Amino acid sequence: MNQIKLNINNEVVEVQVDPSTPLLWVIRDFVGLKGTKFGCGIAQCGACTVHLDGQAVRSCVLPVAAVVNKKITTIEGISENNAHPVQKAWVEHQVPQCGYCQSGQIMSAVALLDKNPSPNSTEVVAAMQGNICRCGTYNRIKKAILSASKDMSDGTN
Repeated sequence: MNQIKLNINNEVVEVQVDPSTPLLWVIRDFVGLKGTKFGCGIAQCGACTVHLDGQAVRSCVLPVAAVVNKKITTIEGISENNAHPVQKAWVEHQVPQCGYCQSGQIMSAVALLDKNPSPNSTEVVAAMQGNICRCGTYNRIKKAILSASKDMSDGTN
């Protein structure tokens, strides 16, 4: 066990963990942020997506030792009161059905729009390819991302 200092959602936290512990479990079990979900455990479904220095990554396979001195953002750190344009679009387009995958979907969508503020439909589909929604809300997800992109470019966020 090592004392590890992390920057999560712009707050420095210290945890006593094995350096090989996946970041997902540190976020959930040691820090207490429950928005990031466990889905598959092999980085294939996207439910555990967080941002690492602004890049969408799968936290279920990322050892905590690899994220020291990096900025980690979870779904809880995207905005206060669900005010991010992507979160607003998710509500407007009634994206969630069961909701389990949604924090990972939102994290991937935010990373996409941070890199490409005006993606087309094909770019949205390509960027979201690694996120699985067992309920099949892919069309609503795409509409919400395109809507958020428009709102962000119009300044209506």
